[in-house]
Amino acid sequence: MKFFSHERLAGLARDRGMPTTYLRDLRVVSAVLPFRVNEYVADQLIDWSAAPDDPIFRLTFPHRDMLPPEMYDTIAGLLDRGASREVVRKAAAEAQTLLNPHPGDQLEANVPTLEGRQLHGLQHKYAETVLAFPSQGQTCHAYCGYCFRWAQFVGVAELRQALRDPADLTGYLGTKPAVTDVLFTGGDPMIMKTPVLRRWIDPLLDPAMEQVRTLRFGTKALAYWPDRFVGDDDADDLLRLFERCVAAGRHVAVMAHFSHPRELESPLVRKAVARIQATGALIRSQAPLIGHVNDDAAVWARMWQQQVELGIVPYYMFVERDTGARSYFGVPLVRALDIYTRAVRGVSGLARSARGPVMSAAPGKVVVDGISTIAGERVFSLRMLQARDPELVGRQFFAAYDSTAEWFDQLRPALGSWFPEQPLSRMLPLLPAGAL
Repeated sequence: MKFFSHERLAGLARDRGMPTTYLRDLRVVSAVLPFRVNEYVADQLIDWSAAPDDPIFRLTFPHRDMLPPEMYDTIAGLLDRGASREVVRKAAAEAQTLLNPHPGDQLEANVPTLEGRQLHGLQHKYAETVLAFPSQGQTCHAYCGYCFRWAQFVGVAELRQALRDPADLTGYLGTKPAVTDVLFTGGDPMIMKTPVLRRWIDPLLDPAMEQVRTLRFGTKALAYWPDRFVGDDDADDLLRLFERCVAAGRHVAVMAHFSHPRELESPLVRKAVARIQATGALIRSQAPLIGHVNDDAAVWARMWQQQVELGIVPYYMFVERDTGARSYFGVPLVRALDIYTRAVRGVSGLARSARGPVMSAAPGKVVVDGISTIAGERVFSLRMLQARDPELVGRQFFAAYDSTAEWFDQLRPALGSWFPEQPLSRMLPLLPAGAL
């Protein structure tokens, strides 16, 4: 497999006909945010005749508006003056800290401890589910420009989440009998070769780990490298590992990231989907609503319909998170709700399993159910699909209508408070700054 990043990415863009002015933008933006594509994305997914407006190009290649103007100008000035690599790297590192590299209190509130030691590379936000970041899986076959995990890929150790020892995962699970689901994430766990992945999976199939009922794999491999499940030299071994998990009584959920219907259309993807499903694993699909890529109700309706026809379960339409290139990819909540509603209207009930638009924010997963008028006040009707505080799961609450708001921390309580009957001590961690 061929990968293209940094100057090789610029060379690929040049060879495919992108102008010199764009190549400058590419170099500036990719000095701060990570970009990588592989040969499958370049040759099978991108329509170069439509670039830079092709949606997959927008998804995977830099655009100057991904950086705030002043940040772009600073990095561009250094590159134009021929500054040393070290000087550019230092300026880029400073810029990265301003782009909210770990949203949703990931490091402050989600990292668990075992015997007084923080387990960097695990996250435990919701009672039933633990996220594992195996150190060998902290890259991807190609990078999405919107990815809220971008800090994993910029080469800064302090920003990276990675767990080296599977024993830390099983040791922690042994102290948390309420955990039923383990989600392997990254990066992309499917970047790992099967013998490496097996080291992480086998301990969870032991009778001592009977509490773990579901093994989830968050992956973009079906979209960006479907050969992982078809033609790679260990593809058959990977599928046998899924079969063994199912035979051991575990539910195997492949949490596939499909951002655009084109990613579903190649015969190779469809073959990969069928091979995974033959193991007894279930594929669920999720993606954010991404400006310049899929911010169109017809695109989502088409994508969900294709997924249902392939036996994939539409799961989430996320709101672009408040990190990285969010200023470029973000969509106002009002528009996100309109896109979701019109997309749902365009499909049958089987495709309406997708929940959205959903913000994965610090207090939990918040879905925008609608816009209403209550006591003369126009409000967003919100609901906690999942919550850091389990008592709040399923709770409805209201935010003041705001036509420009794109994220939870830009909302303010309507009708006096989020949850009037809750004690202030419970509410404080849930409130955006300035909400009181």
